Amino acid sequence: MTHLWLGRSQNLLRFAKYIRVNHEVDLKHQAKCSPTFMDNFAVNSPTGEMNATESFIHHAMEIILEDAVKKATDVREKVCEWRSPEQLKELLDLELRDKGESESRVLQYCRDAIKYSVKTTHPRFFNQLYAGMDPYSMVGSFITEAITTSLYTYEVAPVFTLMEDTLLRKMIEMIGWDEGGDGIFNPGGSMSNMYAVNLARYRYCPDIKEVGLFAAKRLVILTSQEGHYSISKGAALLGIGTKNVYIVSSDKRGKMIPSALEEKIKLAKSEGAVPFMVNATAGTTVLGAFDPIEEIADICEKYNLWLHVDACWGGAALMSKKHKHLLKGIHRVNSVAWNLHKMLMVPLQCSAFLVRDKTSLLQHCHSARATYLFQQDKFYDVSYDTGDKSVQCGRKPDAFKFWLMWKALGTTQLEQIVDRAIAMARYLAQEIKKREEFQLVIEPEYSNVCFWYIPPSLRSVPHGPERWKKLHTVAPVVKERMMKKGSMMIGYQAHGDKPNFFRMVVISPQVSREDLNFVLDEIHNLGQDL
Repeated sequence: MTHLWLGRSQNLLRFAKYIRVNHEVDLKHQAKCSPTFMDNFAVNSPTGEMNATESFIHHAMEIILEDAVKKATDVREKVCEWRSPEQLKELLDLELRDKGESESRVLQYCRDAIKYSVKTTHPRFFNQLYAGMDPYSMVGSFITEAITTSLYTYEVAPVFTLMEDTLLRKMIEMIGWDEGGDGIFNPGGSMSNMYAVNLARYRYCPDIKEVGLFAAKRLVILTSQEGHYSISKGAALLGIGTKNVYIVSSDKRGKMIPSALEEKIKLAKSEGAVPFMVNATAGTTVLGAFDPIEEIADICEKYNLWLHVDACWGGAALMSKKHKHLLKGIHRVNSVAWNLHKMLMVPLQCSAFLVRDKTSLLQHCHSARATYLFQQDKFYDVSYDTGDKSVQCGRKPDAFKFWLMWKALGTTQLEQIVDRAIAMARYLAQEIKKREEFQLVIEPEYSNVCFWYIPPSLRSVPHGPERWKKLHTVAPVVKERMMKKGSMMIGYQAHGDKPNFFRMVVISPQVSREDLNFVLDEIHNLGQDL
């Protein structure tokens, strides 16, 4: 991947030149004209020197290519240069001053920002549900930042509007909604899940948009104990209340239990409340579990409940013929959240909310009809002014990043990214089972691999509360040591009654078998004295 980037370095440097504003000023003519002032500012010519602007961007791009691309993806480099907040405050010149500073100083700030940031594109970064570097979507992000437009009306974002529409249609097709649907890109999966809550509530009680909470009875959302916390945050934000989020039990693999869901629906009804939405998860955050969508859909149809699937993490499996069975039944749901910046490596953020609806429910639910944006007497087809479907005003054209990546790689190569990540996770699980110092928490279903490291001092300790108590302290110490060394990054957490364990997420195509073996060796080296 590094070679791929270096081969394109000249094109990226030329990109810095492309953003020059093609507005030339006749300096000789200006010299002959008397300057015109307004509030002590000369208004004859623009401020700023484009040559200096181009020079800065050119040098900044060189730093980005060298430090944020080449070094950040080099397995021989550190994943992070860890410093405590106090140390980092001393190293960084954070003070904001009245006068601007020199180009050389500003470029040094760029270097420092990159140097002390975590290199999430590094082959040994396994800490989050995102990792890796794709050159095409990254260039797409450069372009959207340079263009600096907002995706509320066709008139200011014609190209990106059509690209978002094309991508949403393709994603709807992959979900299996043969009759079509609707959707919108927004800043993150949490926002997508909140869209689902708001839309489901509006479908149940349209008057709530104008009258407010007085228009509805006590409403209840149902989600599993493994569901993302954004459902509870959405309930708080929208005035439903976190106590009206009923938690449904999951089985030992982290999947929602359908019979437990139906029991909670009946409980809510017996209390006089109105269940209106079920949130299922395709790819839970910790264990990577997939709820049984088909069975949950049966229950939702029986009780006329909106079924939303949080597929922010697991949605990428839809790209794979081999693994799309994990989301069996997703064509029956009402809405889906899908993050392209996770398994598919599009730069943060790139998140889609998709809804099986052809009645403009998104528009009706969120429309405010701002007359300075959404005039109905424009000279073009105003159906392309999609901004009123969103709760935002300004909205970044994030879809372009994935559209460009898809154009470059094609569906086949996107499928290979998913298949390889899951295959590599299974390789890691096999290696863990070969070593006495490691123990799997659960057999991986996706690319989450959860495991304990058992240091020599605990291997002879009988299973029981004392062993669990001591084991709970191991992962935090190993994590601290790997961070301070900068050799790699892996997350850890407790889960239910289980003590702290490592949760390793394999995504990047840059990750090799050697990297995975290194992880196990390094954990042992860092923790064998515990």
